Amino acid sequence: MSDPQGSDPQGSDPLGSEQGPDSQGGPAGAPEQPYLLEVSGVDKSFPGVKALSGMHLNLRHGEVLALVGENGAGKSTLMKLLSGIYQPDAGHFALDGKPFRVSSPKQAQDLGIAIIHQEFNLMPDLTVAENIFIGQERAKAGIFTNDRSLNRRARELLDRLQLPLNPRARVGTLTVAKQQMVEIAKALSYDARVLIMDEPTAALNDAEVATLHGLIRRYVTSDTGVIYISHKMDELQAISQRITVIRDGAFIDTLDTRTSTMKDVISRMVGRELRSDAAPENVRGDRDVVLQVSGLSTKDLLKNVSFELREGEILGFAGLMGAGRTEVARAIVGADKRSSGSILLRGKRIDPANPAQAAEKGIGYLSEDRKHYGLLLNQNVTSNVALSSLGDQFSRFGFVADGAARNRTKELVQTLRVKTPSVNQIVQNLSGGNQQKVVIAKWLVKDCDVLIFDEPTRGIDVGAKEEIYQLLNRLAKDGKSIIMISSELPEVLRMSHRVIVMSEGRVTGELSAGEANSESVMHLATLRPDENPQDAAELGLPTAGTGTASSDGPAPPIDSSSTAATPSVSTDSSDSTDSTDRKGQQR
Repeated sequence: MSDPQGSDPQGSDPLGSEQGPDSQGGPAGAPEQPYLLEVSGVDKSFPGVKALSGMHLNLRHGEVLALVGENGAGKSTLMKLLSGIYQPDAGHFALDGKPFRVSSPKQAQDLGIAIIHQEFNLMPDLTVAENIFIGQERAKAGIFTNDRSLNRRARELLDRLQLPLNPRARVGTLTVAKQQMVEIAKALSYDARVLIMDEPTAALNDAEVATLHGLIRRYVTSDTGVIYISHKMDELQAISQRITVIRDGAFIDTLDTRTSTMKDVISRMVGRELRSDAAPENVRGDRDVVLQVSGLSTKDLLKNVSFELREGEILGFAGLMGAGRTEVARAIVGADKRSSGSILLRGKRIDPANPAQAAEKGIGYLSEDRKHYGLLLNQNVTSNVALSSLGDQFSRFGFVADGAARNRTKELVQTLRVKTPSVNQIVQNLSGGNQQKVVIAKWLVKDCDVLIFDEPTRGIDVGAKEEIYQLLNRLAKDGKSIIMISSELPEVLRMSHRVIVMSEGRVTGELSAGEANSESVMHLATLRPDENPQDAAELGLPTAGTGTASSDGPAPPIDSSSTAATPSVSTDSSDSTDSTDRKGQQR
């Protein structure tokens, strides 16, 4: 179904029908009702880049409209225009049919347009109530903030939204999911009629996503609407009524969610069909062992973790929230202290005290939190790519060899197909997928033999994911040894030559590519040997009364011939306790 405001350059499919360019439809003879929000003919350019060209979008009353597109398609630019952060070069905006132009975020709030960015804008040392009403405080005696009144107002708002939050709790102690709730409450404290949500579930687990969707459904009335930006295709089907697709800054199509398939959506997003039958490539069992981890333990979580990584292999790590996958990676590179265990790299023991030492030994760690631990956002592409190799490749007589760094960066930008006007572009101006490619380029320059990718495709679109997958396969084919930690089970099954499954800090099983499927992985991921004697017995561990359970190594692989369909939902992305381990990013 094509939106009447634009045309699909690839041709229209009979997937549905709109009611007309200026109408939301209704009973015969009923007066036409204008859209709640209408955007038409919007252009926006930045130096060297035309971000939007003739953009169209309309939001109906009482609707959740999904907005999708590859990284760099223009979604964030459009949202920043609507929220007053950017100003358009041309185009028309209307609320309830009345034209408007937003010159500042404050004006957008006054108009009833609120946006919740993917990167939270919260103050961790303030309470929930203080964050919700920041800038809306009512002074007591004209000077001091009336905390009692503030907490009461927050309690009333949270109760109305059915959010399980304590107004007096300090935001820095909350989980990512509850911080998301604070952002929603803050946005709705302005009586927003149009709520824009940018990747709202990127760091939420399945239960938290369900809670968020329930909140959205309660919020939407005949006088409100939601624009929902997400790369998770299954969520679009669960929460939206229509899906607007944009590509390369231009409107492509608007589809009826009920009558459209995700294949329809994805083909419009990327301009081509993506492989749906992909499987691990170049799987072999005769490779040399490159990395051997034995009995790895930490004080807080890990218990006797042991595994091997082979040359040219992609070794997937799967598990639920709190399983300890990220902690394994951090312990290997020295970011977290090990209490016991050994690490052998090509047969030689190493004991890195920090990630820099690990990199010197040939182990590179690409953190799940690329913006905090992988990039210098205010520096350009060249500075980021050269960062890990300044001392050994790009310095001469104590000075940085700018020309050599620039030339190497240009090579990698072309190889990895990084979308950037030049290598001098500031990294924070790039899309999430292109930022991830810059991180990968940094470690390719370092030429590490072992690369640990922690959530390599988090927050990037399906087209960019496909490119990352191709890159990982190419690196493995070239002899690099890769550990891939992912919360997306389909991703693990598609990419991994072998799968290590973890639960509660232990390795609960190892599966070959042939044995790994959704059922076998989830069975191992849900074993709880510390609490369940039957699970402990399955893993060959002592049960209660025979001593404290301690793993003697991974359980033998499960022989499963099941071909159950792989779930498309993320298995985990955040902590579920109020006391989140900020240092460890514990999952």
